[in-house]
Amino acid sequence: MGLVLGDAWLWAAVEWSPPAVAEFYIRGRFDTPTVVALLVAALVKAALLWLILRAPAPGSLDRRAKALRRLLYLAVAYALVLRYPIALLPDAVDAAFQLALWTAIDVLYLLVIRWRSRMLRATAGAVFAVELAAMADVLLDELDLPELGSGYIVVLGLMLGGVAATLITLVGQRRDGRWSRGTQTAGWLSVGVYALVFPLDVFGRMSGGDMTVPVMMDALGYVGTVWIAATARELPAEGRPADLPPARRRVIRVAVTAVAVLPIIALIHPEATPHLTYTGWSMDCYDRPSFGDLKPAERDAAFLCRARSTEGGVPPMFPDSLSDQEILAYGRALCRAKDHDEQQALLARAGSASARSADPWDLVYVCPEIVGAAHPELLWSTTEAEAANAAYIAEKNAKCRDPWPRTKGVVQATANYFLFVDGDPGYLVHDPEDEAADEAEEQATGKVYDDSTRVGVADSAVLIGHVADVADVCLTVKAFRTPPPQRTAGWDQVNEVSIVSRSGKLTVPEMGEGGEVGAGAPMPNLAIAGKGRYRLRVYVRVDDAEEEQHLVVVFPGASRKRLKLKPRPVAGRALSFNSPSSGGRRAVARGAGGRSQAELWS
Repeated sequence: MGLVLGDAWLWAAVEWSPPAVAEFYIRGRFDTPTVVALLVAALVKAALLWLILRAPAPGSLDRRAKALRRLLYLAVAYALVLRYPIALLPDAVDAAFQLALWTAIDVLYLLVIRWRSRMLRATAGAVFAVELAAMADVLLDELDLPELGSGYIVVLGLMLGGVAATLITLVGQRRDGRWSRGTQTAGWLSVGVYALVFPLDVFGRMSGGDMTVPVMMDALGYVGTVWIAATARELPAEGRPADLPPARRRVIRVAVTAVAVLPIIALIHPEATPHLTYTGWSMDCYDRPSFGDLKPAERDAAFLCRARSTEGGVPPMFPDSLSDQEILAYGRALCRAKDHDEQQALLARAGSASARSADPWDLVYVCPEIVGAAHPELLWSTTEAEAANAAYIAEKNAKCRDPWPRTKGVVQATANYFLFVDGDPGYLVHDPEDEAADEAEEQATGKVYDDSTRVGVADSAVLIGHVADVADVCLTVKAFRTPPPQRTAGWDQVNEVSIVSRSGKLTVPEMGEGGEVGAGAPMPNLAIAGKGRYRLRVYVRVDDAEEEQHLVVVFPGASRKRLKLKPRPVAGRALSFNSPSSGGRRAVARGAGGRSQAELWS
């Protein structure tokens, strides 16, 4: 029916999930290997489901054995049906349900199974405790409580607790004698399936979205459910099924071996199949390491990450149909291309569906000798980039001078304020700890356009705009206990407004670690009188070199009036919200000559 109705219904019939789930995996239509895997998985699931639903063996059970049988069948029902409605509830409910269920099952295992040895029973109790600790750890994580695992060894031990519990239970079943060879074989196969989960999961993530491995692993995952159902079915001590004849047991062994080995052999691709170290789905490719931080053997892998990255939802530079070796060869050819058109021709020849061009900061990993000759800053390590960035900020700060050197404030600072050059209206003087800080900053940003002074006022925030087409301004801030002289001479405009501090703080945002916007040096708390209302006076001028200077003076004052102490001349420069004429984005690490990495490429 699934083949007739389409891929979505084929997925629903085999995977037992709504057709809408298949839309996440289907990109056009399923390829032939995925369809074949779904059909094989359907046969495997049908056979396993028949084994799961077999009627319980006849025979009397005591109270504990009856309770164990009911709980085991409840675990089977959870694996087949109940997990779907429970998934609609919070994850903590699911984790608590499984913890309670398996706590009861493990306790009854200790009481019902004839272990034939006190030491073995004690060992089983210890292993079950580790298994339950792992489940409790999951529950604590869902409840946002401190977890039990506090180290790699502890976490690994908790992860393996479930496997160890299965193994010790199988040992107990063999010593008890009630369970058939088939039941015990199903248990051992479930351990084998678990052992294949990690390597095949890694293979699946490296296979570029190929659904063959996940489909087969989902089907084989029900082998554990077969073992649980068979354990519940064969609990009665009498009526144990007779062992199969030796010839039939050999046939079953061959069949089981074939089912376990043949899928793995089928996953081994021919030598001509492209080898993919990373794909666009690889989790390890989200970071962009600095070239100087990588060992030579790691640089090709870094380029493969960037070449196959789908970050931002854009198509990768190269399709997954190309092998690692082909992509590396194309990358080195892109380095040798004479111009942008030749690069685009190479990308088209490689089958690229991406509209982006080959960026030098991607190509540097495969041809550092070519890219580094033109842009040596791309060869830096993180330490070198941070040092260059710090030197650039220090150089910019050193060019800024205090316009009132003889008038000392109670607190003061002078620094370069770096603006976001793609449309930053200015900088804030605000109370960062005000409960309504975000709302006040948003209102101040809106009001900066309402007045020719380009000073937006909103209670505990004042946004001061720049008047020239610049990427940064030289900013001096001073706080006084009394109003200082106005001294408007030499300034293009001087305005005074009111601002309030509810937390006892008023400051200017600083450039944080790795940031691009903010003051290049620590800014003091300008609310020197604590909580209350202050007056804020702004001096602005632009010199002949088109460098913009600001002086911000703060002092206590109850007035709420807005004063234009020196209006901006009619013929003066207008405030610009566009990118500066130099163009480009400011990068964190800046190169020689005060230029950013991005500016070097613009």
